[in-house]
Amino acid sequence: MAGPLKIFDTETAKATRKQQDFSGDVVGRFRSGYQVDNRPQSLGAWRVTTGDPEVAARVHELFGGDSPQEWDAKGEDILEVFTAAAEVDVILEGASAIRQRMVLRNMNGEVIRAGDGETLDYPEEVAGQPDPQAGQSFAERKEAARVGIGAKPETDIFFRLAADPDLGKFRFHSGSWSLAGDLNYYGVHEDLAEADGPLRAALGLVEESFIAKNGPRKGKRVSFTKPVLTIKGRA
Repeated sequence: MAGPLKIFDTETAKATRKQQDFSGDVVGRFRSGYQVDNRPQSLGAWRVTTGDPEVAARVHELFGGDSPQEWDAKGEDILEVFTAAAEVDVILEGASAIRQRMVLRNMNGEVIRAGDGETLDYPEEVAGQPDPQAGQSFAERKEAARVGIGAKPETDIFFRLAADPDLGKFRFHSGSWSLAGDLNYYGVHEDLAEADGPLRAALGLVEESFIAKNGPRKGKRVSFTKPVLTIKGRA
């Protein structure tokens, strides 16, 4: 699915978009974290995984950090590079460079239902029917997701590196609510749909913190890293 999620109170421009399948030519993935003892840990700089030693070497050359090494991958991207870059310049090639869905998964990670927040597109037998959460506010959706009964945003960004576009396309997958909100608020989908060519953008990781008001960490400072995409102009 390409286009903005229909979960926000603000109106967004609607444009016809041509779906483009990037899945077969992705050379690597940008990741904002990793796992330690099966527990997710966020990072302040990008981690890149790939199955191509030449891609891994070039990423390390461009962005520094640790040398490429193997990791316990579930897919073909068996090499990882913990870079020193918290922000990278990227090139987005058209509206289909960003895809978003609202997805409800079970405990095993399998998709129960998915759509744009207003209309379902999965499973096939309910495609086109209203989403059960249609009409809920952003806050209501977040709370439903927190307790495990509501869908969460899933965003995929496909891009080339501005420093070496010929290296191939990369993918960043995120379940960040803040990223979903920012893409809507700043009209990124509309910028891509209206551009007459590729756009340059900055894909970054920003560290933030807050004082917890409730829960087991009430009164304590909680730090986290959020992904940010900023459009810079034509490539």
